[in-house]
Amino acid sequence: MVGFGNNPPTQAHHRGASVPNLSKDALAQVSCPMSFVNWFNKNVPNANELTGAIVGGPDRYDKFKDLRSESAMTEPTTYTNSLAVGVLAKLAATTRSANI
Repeated sequence: MVGFGNNPPTQAHHRGASVPNLSKDALAQVSCPMSFVNWFNKNVPNANELTGAIVGGPDRYDKFKDLRSESAMTEPTTYTNSLAVGVLAKLAATTRSANI
């Protein structure tokens, strides 16, 4: 989970997280090729953290490469995050009903 734990992922495969604020030129266009050249392929932490996003995770040998280019491991997807959301929603509902 991004932003939590001792060694959280820092290079989530996500354009909004990896492209820095371009406030110097509010009308600047960010194209896909430009993103790859300027940010995607660099081995540095993302400019913006996706706190709480659950990424794909380690491979079957429990190895994890925190690199944007390893999208199977570092991409936050709806099918990965939906598993946690369902469990957390149930816990929230159970906690709320116990407090009423």
